[in-house]
Amino acid sequence: MAYLADTLQLIAGYIVPFLLVLTLLVFVHEMGHYLVGRWSGIRILAFSVGFGPELFGYTDKQGTRWKFCAIPLGGYVKFFGDEDAASIPDYSKLEQYSAEDRDRTFLGAKLWKRAATVAAGPIANFILAIAIFAVLFTVYGKPIADPVVAEVKENSAAAKAGVLPGDLLVAIDGTHVTTFDDVRRYVSIRPETPITIQIKRKDELLDLPMVPQRTEITDQFGNKMELGIIGILTNQETGNFRLETFGPIEAVGQGAVESWHIVTGTFNYLANLVTGRMKADQLGGPIRVAQASGQMATIGVAAVLQLAAVLSVSIGLLNLMPVPVLDGGHLMFYAVEAVRGKPVGPRTQDVAFRIGFAMVLMLMVFATWNDISSLLG
Repeated sequence: MAYLADTLQLIAGYIVPFLLVLTLLVFVHEMGHYLVGRWSGIRILAFSVGFGPELFGYTDKQGTRWKFCAIPLGGYVKFFGDEDAASIPDYSKLEQYSAEDRDRTFLGAKLWKRAATVAAGPIANFILAIAIFAVLFTVYGKPIADPVVAEVKENSAAAKAGVLPGDLLVAIDGTHVTTFDDVRRYVSIRPETPITIQIKRKDELLDLPMVPQRTEITDQFGNKMELGIIGILTNQETGNFRLETFGPIEAVGQGAVESWHIVTGTFNYLANLVTGRMKADQLGGPIRVAQASGQMATIGVAAVLQLAAVLSVSIGLLNLMPVPVLDGGHLMFYAVEAVRGKPVGPRTQDVAFRIGFAMVLMLMVFATWNDISSLLG
């Protein structure tokens, strides 16, 4: 009975939230491909959430098969004329279609229509993230704290640079900051990177150079991560903590800003990987996402939605990577086609897709290994 209870708790606490979040992100991504493809006049054979054997589905009046499949780790839209779900092109097949049918195939569509259809998936993920953040900021508000220092930790980068309690942080490396979170966000992704913080002390502006220390921190769930830390804190009284709510239009703008922060943070993390300032063990796979989904579910719906928004931006960025098999790889080939005036040769594309598939598979294996290593301690 105890084993059954633990199993049910695992399913309800981790697997269900994970599948709900992942299904939403996959559905929105593929819906982007679907809507623009339909608008472009391309016939769509299947819309699938998941891979492998079909669990259930139906065929609509346009002949599109909508289905859920057994392996819920992705999805695809299959266009008329595709060789397979990955849309590996086979231009020789175009000759077997009539002129009317050829115009309704994906490969037979004009270049700009193909590019728009492919780009629509990642764009849909960005739109979803902005929409989620906008709803959260409208309904729950956005937590704000002024960038005023309440405490400076001993022997920290800030202490060594001369920061004092009561200092107002004005700018970092020339970038104006308006909230304490602006400071945290900027510093956390720059461990061991020299920065200059401008502070206001009474009526005097001071530029204080410092180097954020790479520090391992543990969150409330016991997850460990490495961030850049300068050693300053604020509190309710000094930082004037508050929840700021926005109207629908303002909230959309704030959602776009928040999504952009995730984009820039991701690129900074990748840059830190290359320079060795951060470790690759922070890259997570499906196990870690499932764990995070369950942890956020214990906090509430708002936390799960925030995680979904972050993951949506991440999926959009990942798919835009110029790697064959991913959307970005297709767009890369279309850019070459636009310059050359004709598609890249089928053998070249086939080899590229095989290499791209191997790269994606290795990334998945590496991320999953990180997940397992993290669970084992």
